[in-house]
Amino acid sequence: MLVFWKQRLVYLATPKTGSTAIEAALESLASVAIQRPPELKHTSARQYWRHIAPFLEKAADEDFMVVAVMREPLDWLGSWYRYRQRHSVSQPERSTAGLSFTTFVEGYLSDPQPHYAQVGGQSRFLVPEKGPGVDQIFRYDDMGGFISFLEDRLDCEISLPRLNVSPSGSLDLSPDLRNRLLTEHERDFALYDSLKPAPR
Repeated sequence: MLVFWKQRLVYLATPKTGSTAIEAALESLASVAIQRPPELKHTSARQYWRHIAPFLEKAADEDFMVVAVMREPLDWLGSWYRYRQRHSVSQPERSTAGLSFTTFVEGYLSDPQPHYAQVGGQSRFLVPEKGPGVDQIFRYDDMGGFISFLEDRLDCEISLPRLNVSPSGSLDLSPDLRNRLLTEHERDFALYDSLKPAPR
């Protein structure tokens, strides 16, 4: 999470949406930068409005604009799956090494979910069912639009490093499993489909 005091702007770091690179590029410009631990780095909209927004707004006597990035939901799950295939996963029960993407998605759709498939959901992170959400959400596949917005708002040129990139891997799913994912997580897919490319 990054707070830009002068610009009255807050960036919430949605997991698996390039947040490590974004924060590396912008940390020096931020008044507050929380990059660890993950529980604080990935502060959700609900957590922000409950715990952080009241403090900021009281101190500044002004509202802050909250922005974040969202990834296409199936691609987002694929990124989690590939990320947890790395040998450096600290908790073995979260590793997807040796598992197919099909097994991972089936685990994600299970109740209860196995540890390796417990990755949350983007719509819940960005737009909680109760209370306010993120003011403006940018598409991950339109990172150029998000960067243009930041360059205009922060009045500087921004170049993103390539960091924390997941290894490659097959993300094929059967039509039936894909349709089940679309149905059971319709809120995530609908939210993503509602996002338009940022004007430049």
